[in-house]
Amino acid sequence: MIAQTLPMKNLLLASTSTIYGSAFLEYLMPELSILFAGVQNVTFVPYARPGGITEQEYTRKTAEAFAALGIKVIGLDHQKDPKSALRDAEAIFTGGGNTFLLVKRLYELGLMSVLKEVLASGTPYLGTSAGTNICGQTMSTTNDMPIVPIPHHEVLQQIPFNINPHYTEPEQNSQHMGESRETRIREYLTQNSTAVIGLREGSWLRVIGPDISLQGSGHAAVFKKNKPTFYVAPGQDLNTLI
Repeated sequence: MIAQTLPMKNLLLASTSTIYGSAFLEYLMPELSILFAGVQNVTFVPYARPGGITEQEYTRKTAEAFAALGIKVIGLDHQKDPKSALRDAEAIFTGGGNTFLLVKRLYELGLMSVLKEVLASGTPYLGTSAGTNICGQTMSTTNDMPIVPIPHHEVLQQIPFNINPHYTEPEQNSQHMGESRETRIREYLTQNSTAVIGLREGSWLRVIGPDISLQGSGHAAVFKKNKPTFYVAPGQDLNTLI
């Protein structure tokens, strides 16, 4: 009897789509040429709408970026049946913006469960910022303002922890007295037990099957309930640390 090969998750979860001094997705292009090797069409989820731009504007911007790879972008905003579009997708990209708005739209269109099913089947997936945040256990460690109500904080649960994208630490000698990212994450851990990864801009998580590794530039901060913060270097495997 021939053993069947089970599909493996194939995800690239980036802290941001754009780093300082670089164009939209430019710094990720070498990785995307690997993630999307052989892919002709990427289905784009534009619902997070960064800065309040329309879904159509966001899809156009993304199409311009992917043209450099010779890949066509299919925006869900143009699809009469977005569930079928996700199920039929060669590859998927969920862009950043407001995580609350993204989650609201995914739930109200019945797409959260479909997207979860598709990623489990091995469809290549790129997430940036909000699109990365929704791959954690919950979206509760987003930096975004709750501009719309959402039915649930539970999201795609593709990795066994939560993510705080755009993670940064307080500048030394700063006179700012507001909460730092670390303070807010520690507040979260007083009420929850799910670990949190502070993912800096310019870095990403690469998920292949059960394996999760930190890639890109900069260390990631790891927060666990009742434990001191520790740091993971690029190239390190996260599976045994969380």
